[in-house]
Amino acid sequence: MVEQRESVEFSERLYNEDLAPAKERRWGSYSIFALWMSDVHNLGNYTFAAGLFVIGLSAWEVLVSLLLGFTVIFIGMNWMGYAGQRTGIPFPVFSRISFGVWGANIPALIRAVIAILWYGIQTYLAALAINVLLLTLAPGLSSLEQFSFLGLSALGWISFVALWFLQLLVLTRGMETVRRYQDYAGPIIWVVMLLLAVWLFVLAGGISLTESINPLSTGETIRQILAGAVLTIATYATLMLNFCDFSRFTPTHRAIRVGNFLGLPINGTAFAVVAALTTAGTYQVFGEAITDPAYIIAKVPNPILLIVGAILFATATIGVNIVANFVSPAYDLANVWPKRITFERGGMISAVVAVLVLPWNLYSNPVVVNYFLGGVGAILGPLFGIMMVDYYFVRRGRVVVEDLFRDDPSSAYYYRRGFNPRALWVFVPTALISVAVALLPSFELAAPFSWFIGAGLAAVSYWFLMTRSGSRPALEGTEASRSADAGAREDL
Repeated sequence: MVEQRESVEFSERLYNEDLAPAKERRWGSYSIFALWMSDVHNLGNYTFAAGLFVIGLSAWEVLVSLLLGFTVIFIGMNWMGYAGQRTGIPFPVFSRISFGVWGANIPALIRAVIAILWYGIQTYLAALAINVLLLTLAPGLSSLEQFSFLGLSALGWISFVALWFLQLLVLTRGMETVRRYQDYAGPIIWVVMLLLAVWLFVLAGGISLTESINPLSTGETIRQILAGAVLTIATYATLMLNFCDFSRFTPTHRAIRVGNFLGLPINGTAFAVVAALTTAGTYQVFGEAITDPAYIIAKVPNPILLIVGAILFATATIGVNIVANFVSPAYDLANVWPKRITFERGGMISAVVAVLVLPWNLYSNPVVVNYFLGGVGAILGPLFGIMMVDYYFVRRGRVVVEDLFRDDPSSAYYYRRGFNPRALWVFVPTALISVAVALLPSFELAAPFSWFIGAGLAAVSYWFLMTRSGSRPALEGTEASRSADAGAREDL
């Protein structure tokens, strides 16, 4: 681990207890595994896997596609996870290493904006699913659908606000409460999904792993398998960037590796296969492929199971939103003004903004979803490329952690007035290229690979600037660098 010198005075503009290196390390392998169960088991991932089956892939081919994607995600999460475990710092503070103590606000705020908007959208989509179940249980509630305010029906508001409040209740109690919630939420969703699959299996009299409802040619099958893998990676690119927000609380690298392995290539792929098989079961039983699990549960002829289904949809949404869209902006906003904004206040601000942007209107506007969120998401690739190359190949894991909280020119990460100009010189053009590839029609075939293109270009460019221009960080000989050498070699 990197040691800290107690005599160093930290700046109140950069330091608070929530941003400081983690002191308690209680997130073991199971907690990381449970975190991924909560994140993977959500409506979006289910619909995505089911959609691959509807396109024409068999359940077996869906397994291959998602396994490829989750294997790459597993590697990327380990890279960021190891760095977070060694330094004990959250994503916005980790960003200071490569972007400077003030420049770190650029990647932090970009990540925060994406997370806040998706938090609102995910909550809205889950509210829609709960509405379906509520209307099935109590058709009289349809009268609440006739009244709307700011573009959302009265019933929609009730479901949305209920989910919004429950998520806020978990997050504002701190990261230890988040861990305990994830430990129970993930396995519960698995049990229900398996019961749903078994129910359909019995009704259908068996479900095949190899049959397809829309057979594809060999070439098209390979293309769809690769496209599914790439889109899976793109979906998790946001969390890959800030995974250190969670890994900072793990005691060892092994806890990260084991938790990630069980939670991503094993659990993620298994969940995708169950989603594909369940969709195949709906096609055999009901004569149509139903890709929304809310509509499947609504067909269960048992009101108790419908109530359980509604509760579990709420549980799943809370889990994925906390992991992917809530913890990050809480830290990111705290990084902007540590003296006034704590982790809890950052979470409150994120939750309020997520409502004020009226996410149901954003989601119904394809320009916003495809161009704004898609474009902003594409620039996360260059950020990941810069940070990983800087940590592993430029600095070789040597970090003076206490200097990350100092705003005077003697800090190793003050650079030029708190900004690393070389990081910005690389980030701006590679981000523009990544966005262009993601959004311009002329690059349609390459669009799914925009994250990889941006990450690769940024990584190579940053390494060249930092090592060939005489600007390699000279940390050798410092107390922190000597104490970090053993861990750095383990990371590499």
